[in-house]
Amino acid sequence: MPNRPKKKAPTLITSAPRKNLEEKIRRRAYALYEARGREDGRDLEDWFRAECEITGKAAKAATA
Repeated sequence: MPNRPKKKAPTLITSAPRKNLEEKIRRRAYALYEARGREDGRDLEDWFRAECEITGKAAKAATA
């Protein structure tokens, strides 16, 4: 039998960086909510704005 190279085990990707990012977005979105006087009904707008600010990416979905 020919020698076959051993396969590498898949690299595990932890969700810690994602949770950290989500926490930063959550905190910024809440700060936006508070800065607006705690006006309800604009939670998605706050989330998308916070996400854009933190990741540096422009929002691609409309929040209409």
